[in-house]
Amino acid sequence: MANLAPVISDIEDAAIRLRGHACRTPLLNAPLLDADLGRRVFVKAECLQKTGSFKYRGARNAVAALSDAQRAAGVIAFSSGNHAQGVALAAREMGSKAVIIMPADAPELKIANTRALGAEVILYDRDTEDRDEIGGRLSGDRGLTLIKPFDNPQVIAGQGTTGLEIAEQAAAAGLNSADVLICCGGGGLTSGIAIALAGKAPALKPYTVEPEEFDDVARSLATGVIQTNTRRSGSLCDAIVTPSPGQITFPIMAAHCGPGIVVSEEDALRAMAIAFNRLKIVLEPGGAVALAAALFHRTDTKDVIAVASGGNVDAPLFRMALEKYG
Repeated sequence: MANLAPVISDIEDAAIRLRGHACRTPLLNAPLLDADLGRRVFVKAECLQKTGSFKYRGARNAVAALSDAQRAAGVIAFSSGNHAQGVALAAREMGSKAVIIMPADAPELKIANTRALGAEVILYDRDTEDRDEIGGRLSGDRGLTLIKPFDNPQVIAGQGTTGLEIAEQAAAAGLNSADVLICCGGGGLTSGIAIALAGKAPALKPYTVEPEEFDDVARSLATGVIQTNTRRSGSLCDAIVTPSPGQITFPIMAAHCGPGIVVSEEDALRAMAIAFNRLKIVLEPGGAVALAAALFHRTDTKDVIAVASGGNVDAPLFRMALEKYG
């Protein structure tokens, strides 16, 4: 698979590697919410995955695919927190050491959890420092294998197992066609799901969802050319703030996804409160944008599946969402 985009067989191979390790997360539905909206809304609860987000899938698959020598030398990753925790846990489970480069403004919970999982955490200023440069330098100096958060074929294949589960669960729920809304940063989850759905459930159409002012994927899809964000920080949706879509992920999204959807931070907070009250799950802002799009940016009656990509939120922020919109 080297530097090539994964195909459906790579995702099926990843599912075998992840069997007995990653959780098969539920596809939730709240009848009262359906009644409010006049259509069925299902939520793929990846917030209930190990480490609190879908990222464990790709991390575990990528670490498992390394040679014994590479795992013995250790791995390195950069992340605002969810990929960090996924790589840290996967490395610990497989007897490898992990070095994680994290922005200094990442949520304290994510930094603390990454350290608790045994990783060495190196903080950087995302406004003035380049995480790619830091990662490349440290991987070379220490002989570590870099596991990128989204532009890595094995990571994409691992995330794509979410799509295999969605296809199976949608069929079981009688969802013959639906729009699948996906929280999107660099596009690893979206592109993996898109490949899986194209192969297993082509009537399920993927769409990217991003926060306002960090909508590089939506703009890239609209223009056909990779766009970048002028801002690199300052969003409550830190989990999906990336400079631009990936060189591997963007062509996949361009081939399979509909137009990008953009939501406000306030809509993400509202969705967090509704998810707690109606579905009894905890979401972080970046993990709630797909649900926000389903709740507040749709006027048709077509069934929708929203991927709730993560739930690693600091208590004060979650409390604020509940107090404001609960």
